[in-house]
This record gives sequence, structure tokens and C-alpha cells, in this order.
Amino acid sequence: MIWLVFAVLAWGLGWWINVLLARRRPSRWASLAAPLVFGITLIAVWEGMVRGLSISQVLLPAPTAIAARFVTSTDILWVDFVQTVLKGALSGYVIGCGAAFLIAVMIDRFPFLQRGLLPVGNFVAALPVIGMAPILVMWFGFDWQSKAAVVVVMVFFPMLVNTVQGLQATEAMQRDLMRTYAASYWVTLIKLRLPAAMPFVFNGLKIGTTLALIGAIVAEFFGSPVRGMGFRISTSVGQLALDLVWAEIVVAAIAGSAFYGAMSLLERAVTFWHPSQRR
Repeated sequence: MIWLVFAVLAWGLGWWINVLLARRRPSRWASLAAPLVFGITLIAVWEGMVRGLSISQVLLPAPTAIAARFVTSTDILWVDFVQTVLKGALSGYVIGCGAAFLIAVMIDRFPFLQRGLLPVGNFVAALPVIGMAPILVMWFGFDWQSKAAVVVVMVFFPMLVNTVQGLQATEAMQRDLMRTYAASYWVTLIKLRLPAAMPFVFNGLKIGTTLALIGAIVAEFFGSPVRGMGFRISTSVGQLALDLVWAEIVVAAIAGSAFYGAMSLLERAVTFWHPSQRR
């Protein structure tokens, strides 16, 4: 009963603080405090409900149990992070987004390629990852290379479509002005069209940050060395070590959020001139 009262009080306190924040004038610290308060409130309610209702740790571990397992398993979590995020997800992300960007420029330079490459890219993007992953694991082996291949397939099409759309975002008057200055295609691309396409390019990059991590983790379910987030999650579920599973989920959430945040900061630095970045 005490834990249930704690959960109710935590929810009420969090609600009251967020109401106060909503009534204040918008500011940077308020925009940071609101999700922080909501997250702390959610964890406190989670803890109170699990303890108060005596929910089995197998079904839903308490946040304190997850935190304790996180602290005692940092060596395992670090090895899995390196294998999945730094090797599989990051390498596939760089290769997939880089290849998509180059092909988008080719499509823009030679428009007839758009009729052939975009439908093929759309077809590949529609393939389910659980169907592609076993095939790519057989092709590229059980190590991180096969996971990178899955990530390449997942991030390629969103990056391609956004970049192609961005390269077509300039106005006719702007292009006519460049032709008036006798600018070549490549000069127009570098001076006008690529800067105008940057918001679209970063949309593709930010979408790819989440897809890359999901693809790398899911691919590890179908074959992996004895390390990696997907491998650890699948084996820990079989061992009913749900606290370790949730610790891996926490690492994946932190890595994904940091990856997305890094892309957002880079976008703000590159597209500072765009109306969406003005304050």
C-alpha cells in the first residue's frame, strides 16, 4: 500500500510541476526540464506500481533492479555496445547514407536514372528486415559485417528519397540566376542546390539514426558471435534474466538518443540560415 501511495504522489507531483512549467514563458531550461520531470515521474510511478502490486521481476523488473544490474554488468554492456553500435550500426549507417547521397546526385545529374533506381529502392525498402537478415547473415557471416549490411539496406532508401527531393527544392528563379552567371551544373550544385537540400538531407540522416540501431539489433537475432545487444537480449530472455534485457534496452535508448541528438546539433550548425533553425 505504501508503494502505491508513493506512485500516486509521484504522479501528482510530476503533473503539478509540468503544469507550472507550461504556464511559464518558453525558455531553454523549461524545455529541458519538462521531459526530465516527466521521465523521473514515469520511473517513480513504475517503481511504485511494481513494488506495490508485487509484480514478478520476470514480467517487469523495477527500475532499481535494472539500475543495479546495469552497474554490475558494465563490462558486458560495453562489449555489446561496441559490437552492435560502433561496428554494426555505425559502419552500416555511414556506408548506406554515403552511397544513397552519391546515387541521389547521380539521379539529379542524369534524370533517366530516377525512373529505374527509385522503384528498385522502393522495392528493397519494402522488404521486411526479418526476411533480409538471415540471408545477409549467410552471405556476410556471423560477425558485424552482416549487421552492417542489414543497416545499409534499411537506411539507404530514406536517405535517397530525401536527398533527391532536396536537390529539387530550389526555385526556378534561383536556377535561372545561376544560368545567367554562366554557372556549370557542378557549380550550381555546390553553390545553390546542395545548401538548399541540406534540411532534406538531415531529415534522411536523422531517420537513419533510429533505423540503423534497430536493424543492427534485429540482425543479431539471426546469428552473431557471443556478444552484441541482439544476442544478449535473445539469450537473456531464454534465461529469464529480464533485468539484463532491460539494461540492454537502456543502453540502446541512450545510444539512439545520443546519435539523433548529434545529428540535430550538426544540422543546426550546417543549416543555421534555414527558418526552422531561427529563434
